[in-house]
Amino acid sequence: MNEAALVAVEQVSKTFPGRGVFRRARPVQAVRAVDLAIARGEAVGVVGESGSGKSTLGRLLLGLIPPSEGSITFDGEPIAGASRSAWRRLRRRMQIVFQDPFGSLDPRRRVGAQIADGLVIHGLVAPSGRDGRVAALLRQVGLEPAHARRFPHEFSGGQRQRVGIARALAAEPDFLVADEPVSALDVSIQAQILALLDDLRLRLGLTLLFISHDLHVVRHLCDRVVVMYLGRVMEEGPVRAVFEAPAHPYTRALLSATPRLDPARRTSRILLPGDPPSPSDPPSGCVFRTRCAHARPACAEVVPALEPHGPARRVACIRRDEID
Repeated sequence: MNEAALVAVEQVSKTFPGRGVFRRARPVQAVRAVDLAIARGEAVGVVGESGSGKSTLGRLLLGLIPPSEGSITFDGEPIAGASRSAWRRLRRRMQIVFQDPFGSLDPRRRVGAQIADGLVIHGLVAPSGRDGRVAALLRQVGLEPAHARRFPHEFSGGQRQRVGIARALAAEPDFLVADEPVSALDVSIQAQILALLDDLRLRLGLTLLFISHDLHVVRHLCDRVVVMYLGRVMEEGPVRAVFEAPAHPYTRALLSATPRLDPARRTSRILLPGDPPSPSDPPSGCVFRTRCAHARPACAEVVPALEPHGPARRVACIRRDEID
């Protein structure tokens, strides 16, 4: 375990029971044997197709769901089995910004009251100072104090996401999980929200886990990237190193679909055949082998370990040193 990490994950898996009407369904293996350490102040991006386990991993790190196997620690303290008082302290220090800025807010309550919930629950501000603290939080995310009196439906999508960010910051967290926070917004608004998150992270010293299917966003916002496929980590390392020279065939396919402005650096599109297999019936060996152009018979027998591949990088591919 990395003792210097704020968040440390060791061999964490999450299996959900299957759902079937007429017969017993197979369990869903959403996250499988993930190891990850996130340093204080670091921004880590998690990318992959739908069903890769990105959001489940984020929920596991926040303690919203328990792992089926493995351990997760926050600042050296195990999340699983924490006492009620310890869990309250942990909950204040870790917050989430949701994908849907409207669905995550109560339409019947004014946004000022919703932002103040964290202040009340954790006893951070005396009642006489709550309005002032809410006003400061609204200014911090680019809104006006008068907005506290409005209801969610009176805001645009981008403004609602700013409210969601203010609500998360009210608890004064150390760790922030942003789960596809801009995917429901227009492109021009996305850029504003991303710039806000980046500014807040640097000014407040936040540790950020940014979940996204958009590699272009991760490239400009994060220090490190984790590439997931069918619940497993395929590649992990510094953003620049991974994006400039991806080592795993899946990472290469994802990056080939990302537009590049420099014509000299454009690569041909790598089209993956078919859809990802069902997480309730994953392939044997390497879970990516059924869509990989470099797969060999051994790939069906061996589950590749996530092993070092150059400085500060890890790749899960038994043929990683053979593929150009």
